[in-house]
Amino acid sequence: MSNTRTIRRAQAGTTEPAWVKWTLISIALGFVFLFLVLPLAAVFTEALRKGGQEFWLALQEPDAWSAIRLTLLVAAITVPMNLVFGIAAAWCIAKYEFKGKAFLTTLVDLPFSVSPVVAGLIYVLMFGAHGWFGPWLMAHDIKIVFAVPGIVLATIFVTVPFIARELIPLMQAQGTDEEQAAQVLGASGWQTFWHVTLPNIKWGLIYGVILCNARAMGEFGAVSVVSGHIRGQTNTMPLHVEILYNEYQSVAAFAVASLLALLALVTLVIKSFVEWQFERDQKAAAALPPEKPTP
Repeated sequence: MSNTRTIRRAQAGTTEPAWVKWTLISIALGFVFLFLVLPLAAVFTEALRKGGQEFWLALQEPDAWSAIRLTLLVAAITVPMNLVFGIAAAWCIAKYEFKGKAFLTTLVDLPFSVSPVVAGLIYVLMFGAHGWFGPWLMAHDIKIVFAVPGIVLATIFVTVPFIARELIPLMQAQGTDEEQAAQVLGASGWQTFWHVTLPNIKWGLIYGVILCNARAMGEFGAVSVVSGHIRGQTNTMPLHVEILYNEYQSVAAFAVASLLALLALVTLVIKSFVEWQFERDQKAAAALPPEKPTP
């Protein structure tokens, strides 16, 4: 019996007794319940506290619909732009060697270290009425700050790293052997990307897109600075929740917040499916017998 326990502990990568494992599991589950499950349940409970009718009325209110549409619009613009940038940046960093490569990698990670509020203030400094380009923009009747373009720019800034950071290590691990083989066989650059590179990175790409979309819909700090909080025009869903809560409309605030939470749960389900699909493909590829060299 002792030998069996030793073998099991060795397979698990630890020699600690079982009570340590269950203690750690209990702590982890308690933390998840206290800081994730309980607040999420509280959001839906408060949203439905006065019944389903009040819940739907809060979501059908014109300002709420405007916030929902703006949030989806910003995400629909931000994600494709970051998709193009992420693929281009990852391709450049992973496939080429050049001076300034480390600096480019640092720039990609910059939004992780800069506060979103600071990012919003930077755009106000650049495009505000008294900013660097403010007088020229006002002379040509172009609105960026306190309008949709400013919200899009701020959201793009805070979501830049998500797709690129998923693809860079993946492309670096895969190397360039398959691309070089495709080029030797006469494939063009586009054909190589479409038929070789893209299939190899598709799951990492989808995973990055999911994370980027989730952050774009839930961004608050940078958007709060550049939006101007104009009801029905420049308020996204997080900003609308804040305004409703500050006005003591708690049911309406939690109703909109529950919609955001629901979108987050859907994102989590899609993310879990992508991870499961990726692991299944990896196991299927590992189970295939090695190809025999042709004589």
